Amino acid sequence: QIIANMAEQEQQDGGDVKVSNPTTTTEKQEDDAIEQPPPAAETEKGEDDKEEEDGGGEEAEGDAPKKKKKKKKKKKKGGAGGPKQTDPPTIPMHELFPNNNFPVGELMGFKDDTTERVTSGEVKARDLIYDEREVIKLRQAAEAHRQVRSYVQSWLKPGMKMFDICERLEAKSRELIGELGLERGLAFPTGCSLNYVAAHYTPNKGDNTVLGYDDVCKIDFGTHVDGRIIDCAWTVSFNPKYDPLLEAVKAATEAGIKAAGIDVRLTDIGEEIQDVMESHEIELDGKVYPIKCCSNLNGHQIQPYKIHAGKSVPIVKNGDTTRMEEGEQYAIETFGSTGRGYVVEDLECSHYMREFDPQHVTLRTKGARSLLNTINKNFGSLAFCRRWLDRLGESRYLLALKHLVDAGIVNAYPPLCDIKGSYTAQYEHTLFLKASGKEIISRGDDY
Repeated sequence: QIIANMAEQEQQDGGDVKVSNPTTTTEKQEDDAIEQPPPAAETEKGEDDKEEEDGGGEEAEGDAPKKKKKKKKKKKKGGAGGPKQTDPPTIPMHELFPNNNFPVGELMGFKDDTTERVTSGEVKARDLIYDEREVIKLRQAAEAHRQVRSYVQSWLKPGMKMFDICERLEAKSRELIGELGLERGLAFPTGCSLNYVAAHYTPNKGDNTVLGYDDVCKIDFGTHVDGRIIDCAWTVSFNPKYDPLLEAVKAATEAGIKAAGIDVRLTDIGEEIQDVMESHEIELDGKVYPIKCCSNLNGHQIQPYKIHAGKSVPIVKNGDTTRMEEGEQYAIETFGSTGRGYVVEDLECSHYMREFDPQHVTLRTKGARSLLNTINKNFGSLAFCRRWLDRLGESRYLLALKHLVDAGIVNAYPPLCDIKGSYTAQYEHTLFLKASGKEIISRGDDY
């Protein structure tokens, strides 16, 4: 009777009646908890969105429509519990993702793989071990790489000095990886090889080379966390006439990535790459050029603090029957050329790297011993360049550096060049072979 009276009173007032059973205190708390929006939803809705909704209500009630407020550009999301990335990016990855929930790369199954090697439970257990020991560090380095290259792509243009491009890129890379001695930092110098130079060029002090509209520039840089290296590269060109070259090399790299897998022979990967690359051609200034693989350049296995480890991944069919194995990390990279498709060392050297396990050699000069100490402390077995020695305050070190090279402690890596007048392009990604499939860790929205 009381409920009926309430209903009658509500109807007289023009309201609706909602009749429900009495609720216990616990049930009421659960209902309230369900009705509350999740914190993530609240944080994703910015102040501008709220203002726009409020503005819409006022517009309906007022006599004249109000202008909608322009939405501000939202900042990039960080990890759970972490801040949002700024624009341009300034927050290092370990602060952006404090719970180590770094973005996962592209997951891809193995090509034509119908073999059930292990049970699903064993697969998950193995993958978990790889994630905890290796892949999580690679993901951290990869996210820094993605954000740095996105930043570089936003301002890179013709007319800039190659020296300034590299310095600016590396400064941002150091910032976002949160450089910390040999624990986190740059894995090797920024390669910015132009045109017929395929790899291993970075400007030394005093090099005033300027990036031109008609240049084809390979941007190749690396980041690492605890020596777990991300090696990733792309090609920049401003003149669209070079697009067929870039498309051919990108397609060849993708073919290599798809072909890679457990028990796959290295020569078979090279054959897949070569078939795709050499099916393309390019017309430049009225002349048609076949696009060739740079046959003596390869992808490579990567191990902690060792950029070129063990196995090489050819980009042509070469008869190497060595097989990839579970738990291995690779850089799949391809180079295409309008020239002869073969590179040689040329021009002034800028890249150097200490032997991974150098033999004990007695160094007779104080300068060589001092320089070796600097290299061991700052780079270890990671590659470095002369600009980086300059940055550390080293001076008049060329003779000492030559002494280390002659002694076999440090290796020199001069630029690798095809014939003058030709053009080369490069694309590269880092992947890890897990039990369940491969993860292309460096994959991004750009390539």
